[in-house]
Amino acid sequence: MTTEAYVFPLSFAQQRLWFLDQLVPQNPFYNLSAAVPLNFYVNTAVLERSLNEIVRRHEALRTTFTTLTDGQPAQVIAASLRIPLTVRDLTRLPLSERKPTAARLASEEAQQPFDLKRGPLVRTTLLRLGLTENVLLLTMHHIVSDGWSLELFFGELKRLYGAYIMGRPSPLAELPIQYADFAVWQRDWLKGEALAAQLDYWRRQLADLPALLLPTDRTRAPVQTFRGATYQFSIPSKVADGVRALCRRQGVTSFMLLLAAFKALLYRYTGQEDIVVGAPIANRNRAEIENLIGFFANTLALRTDISGDPSFIELLGRVRDTALGAYAHQDVPFEMLVEELQPERDLSRNPLFQVAFQTFNTSPTNGAGRAATDSHPLDFQKGTSIFDLLLKLAEAPRGLNAEFEYSTDLFDEATVARMARHFRTLLENILAHPERPLSMLPLLTAEEERQLLSEWNSAATTEDEERCFHQLFEAHAERTPDATAVVFGTERLTYSELNRRANKVAHHLRRLGVKPDTLVGLCVERSIELLTGLLGVLKAGGAYLPLDPAYPPDRLAFMLEDARVRVLLTQERLRELLPAHDARVLCLDADWPTFEDECELNPPPSALPDNLAYVIYTSGSTGLPKGVMLAHRGLCNVSAAQIAAFGLCPDDRILQFASLSFDASIFEIAMALGAGATLCMASRDSLLPGDSLLDLLAAEAVTTVTLPPSALAALPFAELPALRTITVAGEACAADLVDRWAIGRRFFNLYGPTETTIWSTVAECAPGNGKPPIGQPIPNTDVYVLDEGGGVVPLGVAGHLHVGGRGLARGYLHRPHLTAERFRPHPFSRTPGERLYRTGDVVRWRS
Repeated sequence: MTTEAYVFPLSFAQQRLWFLDQLVPQNPFYNLSAAVPLNFYVNTAVLERSLNEIVRRHEALRTTFTTLTDGQPAQVIAASLRIPLTVRDLTRLPLSERKPTAARLASEEAQQPFDLKRGPLVRTTLLRLGLTENVLLLTMHHIVSDGWSLELFFGELKRLYGAYIMGRPSPLAELPIQYADFAVWQRDWLKGEALAAQLDYWRRQLADLPALLLPTDRTRAPVQTFRGATYQFSIPSKVADGVRALCRRQGVTSFMLLLAAFKALLYRYTGQEDIVVGAPIANRNRAEIENLIGFFANTLALRTDISGDPSFIELLGRVRDTALGAYAHQDVPFEMLVEELQPERDLSRNPLFQVAFQTFNTSPTNGAGRAATDSHPLDFQKGTSIFDLLLKLAEAPRGLNAEFEYSTDLFDEATVARMARHFRTLLENILAHPERPLSMLPLLTAEEERQLLSEWNSAATTEDEERCFHQLFEAHAERTPDATAVVFGTERLTYSELNRRANKVAHHLRRLGVKPDTLVGLCVERSIELLTGLLGVLKAGGAYLPLDPAYPPDRLAFMLEDARVRVLLTQERLRELLPAHDARVLCLDADWPTFEDECELNPPPSALPDNLAYVIYTSGSTGLPKGVMLAHRGLCNVSAAQIAAFGLCPDDRILQFASLSFDASIFEIAMALGAGATLCMASRDSLLPGDSLLDLLAAEAVTTVTLPPSALAALPFAELPALRTITVAGEACAADLVDRWAIGRRFFNLYGPTETTIWSTVAECAPGNGKPPIGQPIPNTDVYVLDEGGGVVPLGVAGHLHVGGRGLARGYLHRPHLTAERFRPHPFSRTPGERLYRTGDVVRWRS
């Protein structure tokens, strides 16, 4: 570079890139890279001469950047500059290693930063793979070039090399103007009324912009790193022909139609109805600058209202109107627009939009290569991405070539590959049914739909399908009568003793008219009487209604009245504390002589698997508490699933921690009694998270415990050698709990709404794997993630969790209309009468 130089102001586009370089100096984020095969013998001297003639012709390639004394940046144009052509000989490598090595070197070259102050801002390297097999690497900083410029560069290179190799002079005419002239003109023109009219449009168009909340594999870092990768795929010729045909019918460009399809995909992925996508444009709308290398490209923020679940034709009309309005106001540089709108500063994302879309007339992978050679460009990863996601589409001899450029901080390659499949499937369905609402256009391939609907739902089993839960308990009492069933302090009952006591309660309840689906209130403190009463109700054929004595009287009164309870089991010390009610009261302690005279044999079965086992009331946090009706079939399924998932055996000792009014209590009881194990009960004070609970776990040698994550978090860590299995439920579980408590034992995260029998899904968690998922469905349970229209959403996309299967509740007690509203017909089942429950939880499948 010579010492003689000329100083000019920056264009608006250059000014923004200069500012970003000041924030993160010498970064590779804005490198433009190309790797073009030259499949002929290359004369390096002629090639170097050709390259430097391009540098001579275009001042932008001789430009560096400085800061003037007033603090303003300026572009400094050297009067002359010669760039070297670096040659790397790969012919000494084995043939199989040459192309992979070339791809690696291309990637490394693309990630080498430029020094904007020192320059030069263009680099060239020739990789020799054979006598007539070469790859030319070209890297330029975006501040002096753009995609159109790459095409120009290789077009000129082809003509210059062809002339020089034949000993002819340059065939290219001298350029009448240079990029600096454009920068000066742009600043002079974009002011006053011309600027005000354009800015007014964009202020209205982009007011109150939303952030696009794409489902990502990782949370967004506080500061964007611009690390990225690309994923290439193709659109078949038949689909590309269909796109062109629909464009003709609707009077739109292929850009508009493909952008509308991309926005439809984003709508289906996010559920958002206000979506902004950036669209880079060449911005060469004047003949004088068409043949100039430089940074002319602008980016338009295209905002579309997708409310009302429009048909694709309707969406296409909206996108067309948006695009035409943007084209009419495209002269405002994106950089000026950001400065004018002043969006909230956020270093974690791009301003105004995070997703972009671009179409080409040639390959999106390396469009510039077509100007120099008919060979396919070298496929390599440049390692950066300015946006969260950028979709590039280009015409190709057979269909469309496509490429997703994506942030590797946010997405895995598998996620982007899946997104590519969904875009292709959606496009095919759009062409087949453009009049359908967007929610009705399938995204999933047949294989994906089969996986989500069938493969990832558990297989049906017939184990204990025709028995009630108390019959499982009776079988253990017969097989192992002397095994300890329950302990409470110094009290202990064997299976045989507990069975005889429960039988006495059952026979007496039958005398009082208890039969299948009869509700019996159970208001008992933690004690052996609680277990005796619960089993007695089930054996009588009835269903128990848990009533926590610690609940406020008003809540207990509401539940007793709403459930229409006619028999209530309690304890003498609680009788006077109960609110007014019409039920007949029996105290399991003071009135025990009444039960003592009853038969101690198992009563003849009366309840069937579809009869109620219990009714449990919701918390009422989302309205009036509702009684949820759960059947024996689901409770038996829970017991079998517990034994299988946790590996339970008669030697286990299982803590009964939950309040009776939480369905976790029957989960613990079913876990112990269904496995023939020992249920460890204790007073309320002994169960307070802290030293008292630790002492209890150690003293009783508890092997299995179920706790809310908040209770486990409050528990001081202790070795507890007997404790083999921890399950958490009822709340979101933090990763640090798994890291602390899962070492050397099994740790499970459970999920299930009250409207299912206790749990629907389970995940076994290991330390170091991050936040636990809610897991896979338990046996005989169906789970689906559906969108607002009831369609299956893809893997990784958020949707509404629906649950069905053997454990699904019968419905809400005495609320048939609410039951019909919340428990809908099962759309994927062939069994008449099957239903699904929409949980209200938003989830997504993780691979």
